[in-house]
Amino acid sequence: MSVELGPKGVRANAVAPGFIETEMVAENPDLVKVAERFTKTLPIARPGQPTEVANAIAWLASSRASFVTGHTLYVDGGWLRR
Repeated sequence: MSVELGPKGVRANAVAPGFIETEMVAENPDLVKVAERFTKTLPIARPGQPTEVANAIAWLASSRASFVTGHTLYVDGGWLRR
């Protein structure tokens, strides 16, 4: 998409969140157990917060990321690097 849309001034990026602590997780005991086990494997060792994903999206949409295109930003607490 970035190759096709870049010449038109459109940046194409994606955000790939990891395990994010949401109301849906908190309300489901099975998901809470999965979250506890999963987050122990992360370098940061905690679930992400919705605001952390929102901050990444806001940055990508801002002029501060004006030279970023064709990128997937992983907001996953280091899960892909473990």
